Amino acid sequence: MRPVGPERPDREDPAVTSTTEPAPGQGRGEGREAPDEDGYGFPRPLWRGLARLPVPPPFSARTWRSPLRGRWLTSVFGLVLLIGLPIVIVTGFLSWLAYGPQFGQAIPADVGYLRPPPLEWPTSPSWLYRLTQGLHVGLGLVLVPVILAKLWSVVPKLFAWPPVRSPAQLLERISLLALVGGILFELVTGIMNIQYDYSFGFDFYTAHYWGAWVFLAGFVTHVLIKLPVLVRALRAGAPGRWLHDSAEQTVPEPPDDEAGHGLVATAPSAPTMSRRALIGTVAGGSALVAVLSIGRSVDPLRPLAFLSPRGRSYGTGPNEFQVNRTAFAAGIGPGVGDGYALVLTGGPAGEVRLDRAALAAMPQHTAVLPIACVEGWSTVRTWSGVRLRDLAAAAGVPAPANAFVASLERAGPFARVTLQGNQVLDPDSLLALRVGDADGGPMADLSLDHGFPARVIVPALPGVHNTKWVGSIDFRRA
Repeated sequence: MRPVGPERPDREDPAVTSTTEPAPGQGRGEGREAPDEDGYGFPRPLWRGLARLPVPPPFSARTWRSPLRGRWLTSVFGLVLLIGLPIVIVTGFLSWLAYGPQFGQAIPADVGYLRPPPLEWPTSPSWLYRLTQGLHVGLGLVLVPVILAKLWSVVPKLFAWPPVRSPAQLLERISLLALVGGILFELVTGIMNIQYDYSFGFDFYTAHYWGAWVFLAGFVTHVLIKLPVLVRALRAGAPGRWLHDSAEQTVPEPPDDEAGHGLVATAPSAPTMSRRALIGTVAGGSALVAVLSIGRSVDPLRPLAFLSPRGRSYGTGPNEFQVNRTAFAAGIGPGVGDGYALVLTGGPAGEVRLDRAALAAMPQHTAVLPIACVEGWSTVRTWSGVRLRDLAAAAGVPAPANAFVASLERAGPFARVTLQGNQVLDPDSLLALRVGDADGGPMADLSLDHGFPARVIVPALPGVHNTKWVGSIDFRRA
C-alpha cells in the first residue's frame, strides 16, 4: 500500500524522469536541434555555434545522473550557507580590525578603499576576540561539509553546455568563479593556517584578506541573483514532499530547465539513498567536525581537537597551554632573565628601568582572562603581574594615548605592537609575570615559551599582540 502523504509521480512518468536519454557519445548539444533562439542572448550565432560543438564528457548530460539533485535540495544547502557564511565573513573582518589598522599593524596594512569602518577595539567583554575568532574558524570548519554538498548539488550547472548563452550569463559565470574559487581558496588556506602549514609560498594574512573580498563580491552577486529562486524552491518543496521519501520512494524533482541545462538529471540513475539520508549525512559530518574542533577552545576536550597541530609540547603545570611561537624560534635563550630590565619611556623623567625583582615588588594584580589566536584556539588562564596603567604612571604618563611595546625578539612579525589607550588603561591589562589555571590553582612563573621574564596580557586582544619577552614599553601622549 502506498504511504499516506502528498502525491508523488511514479518513477516511470516521463514528466518526472525527464527526456529520453541521449545516445552514447551525445550530450546536451548533440543529437537534437539547436535550442530556440529565444534561449540565447546577443550575439546568438556565437552561442548557437558553441552549442553545436561536440560536448566534452564533463559537460554531457550522461555524466551527472543522480536523481537527488534539484532546486529544492540545492536551496536547503543554500539556506544553511546563507545563514552561516555572513557570520564567518563578518567575524573575519572583525579580526582584521582587532589588529589595530589605525597603527598600520593589521595585515595587509594598505587596503585602500576596501577598509572596513574604523573601530577602536574594545577590551570588554574580555572574551570578545575569543568569541569572534572562534566563530570564524569553528563555524567555517563546520560549514565545510555543507559547502561541499552544495557544490555537488550544482555541479551540472557548473558544467552546462554551452557554458554561456548570453552576456548576462557570462557575468553570472564570472561571479560564480569569484564565489566558488574564492570560497575554496579561503577554506584551503585557512585550514593550512590552522596546521601552521605555509607551503603555499605566500603571506597567509594578505592572501586571506584579499581572497575574502573576492569571495564576498561573488557571494553578494550570487545571493542577489538566486535568492528569489531559493525562496520559490523552498516553498514548492513543502515538508513531506521531498524530505520524507525513502530511497525506494525517491524520484527526481520536476525538470527545472526545459532545454536540459538544469540541476535535475535528464537521464537519472536509480537512487541509492534518499534526500533525507543525504541531508542527514551532511549534518552528521558537520556535527563530527564540531566535536573534533571544540577541544581547541575547551581545555578538557583538547585531546579531541583533531585539526590542531600534533607533536607539540606545551609545557607543564600552569604553563601547559598552546604555544604558537617558541622561545627557540624567537631566538630567546634560557639566560634571558639574567640582567633583565624592563625599559619604560615617554615621561618627562626620561628612561625608567625596572628589573624583575622591582616589577615583582610593585602592586600585583590577578585577573582571569582568555587568550585566543587567529588560528581559532583559545584558553582561559589566571594571570598575575603589574597593571599596565601602573607602569604608565611609573613612566610619568598616567593617561597615555597609546603604548608601543617591543619584545626582546628581534625579527619576529609580531615582535612590536602598539596598544590603544583603552587597552593600556583597562584595570585587567597586565605585564604578566606568573600564570595559573583558570580554576584558581597554584601559580608559577611564566615559562620561557610563554614569555618569561614578562609578557603583555590584555582583555580581548588577539593572542599575537599579547607580546612575549617584553623588553620595553614607550607610553605615548596624544
